[in-house]
Amino acid sequence: MRDDEIAVVGAGLAGCLTACFLARRGYRVALYERRPDPRTGTVERGRSINLALSERGLDALRRIGLAEQVMADALPMRGRMIHPVQGETNFQQYSVSGDRAINSISRGALNNALLDAATRLPGVRAAFDHRLVGLEPATGEMRFETPTGEVTATAAVVLGTDGAGSAVRQQLLGYGLLTERVDFLDYGYKELTIPAVDGEFALDPDALHIWPRGTSMMIALPNPDRSFTCTLFWPNEGPGSFVALTDPAAIEAHFASHYPDVPPLAPKLVDDYQQNPVGQLGTVYCTPWQVHGRVALLGDAAHAIVPFYGQGANCAFEDVVELDRCLDECGDDWAAALPLFEQRRQENAGAIAEMALANFVEMRDKVASPLFQLGRRVEHTLERALPGRYVSRYELVSFSTTPYAEVRRRVRRQHRILGAVAAGAAALLLGAVTAAVRSGRRR
Repeated sequence: MRDDEIAVVGAGLAGCLTACFLARRGYRVALYERRPDPRTGTVERGRSINLALSERGLDALRRIGLAEQVMADALPMRGRMIHPVQGETNFQQYSVSGDRAINSISRGALNNALLDAATRLPGVRAAFDHRLVGLEPATGEMRFETPTGEVTATAAVVLGTDGAGSAVRQQLLGYGLLTERVDFLDYGYKELTIPAVDGEFALDPDALHIWPRGTSMMIALPNPDRSFTCTLFWPNEGPGSFVALTDPAAIEAHFASHYPDVPPLAPKLVDDYQQNPVGQLGTVYCTPWQVHGRVALLGDAAHAIVPFYGQGANCAFEDVVELDRCLDECGDDWAAALPLFEQRRQENAGAIAEMALANFVEMRDKVASPLFQLGRRVEHTLERALPGRYVSRYELVSFSTTPYAEVRRRVRRQHRILGAVAAGAAALLLGAVTAAVRSGRRR
């Protein structure tokens, strides 16, 4: 066991996974969390957004032997089920083969599994109800508010894994050691529930369900208890917004008009809508992610993104894998490993942030379009015709560990080539038509 203790501030998904990886390396780890132990408390109402666990997250879990345990409670979703206002639903498979899936899993269940795994490891201790209120970056000294008063602690390295509203990031900002920008969407989210019907799923459990409505949407992910967690993504203000719809009659009328298949499946719809909070959606940009080679940010604390590609947790898990790799390459010299980690991950975080914003427009506006659906069929045809040479952005993001920045570059190259081929084909067709017309005139 190494002598120096590493402080991990934030016992969410990224923090617990970080503790697991560091303990494997022989470090003593102090895991600090501002909230009570989630394994003994109750989940805050309306804050349980399901995760879509995909290959990047599974790769991290395999490295610590947790993938099989976690997947036992996961439900595979092999495509999108599109719910129009009128007419039949439409299933759009994610992969060209139809056998690949993203996995619906409870954030709370995954967090508890990781927390259990971390605290079972030698050298890991967890301190709950510890809210970080002070940090001296040069020395690693920390101050925490606890139910019994303020306490202090010192660590050789401090890692901030405490989410989009990171207290560690705010401390560094207060010292003028980083710059920060948070871009909020003019949209929020609210959760609803579709319960099981006679012990069975009310909707197809093999799909991520989407109700695209142009300027808004709802999604639904299956749960092991055969319910669905639904999430509304609506404008914060204006017609059809969270502000505009508050009384029961207006809520019922809006759903009857825009989501007519939902009210019969959600008997507590109005109560859920009125009682569950509206969450914020935004992207965090900050730089640098580390200072003095001893304080660093990982996951949402460094680069929170909007949830529309289902990559927030997957990206954070990939951060932990990359940090572990950097420590290997640098011989556990943190002063060298942390700048290397930032250098390798910052472009990738920017790429997935951009793609997540673009996917919101796709899910909200495009998936119901016949033109979009035709494009997906063409894309799958190309993937079958050119295996390994043409791969869709969705496949690269969700079913591979190809760096996000490389995914963005590759997809842009593919689109340029396709554009050139399409332009060439159009030119040939136009030439053939022109020649035929001229030949007809000569006759």
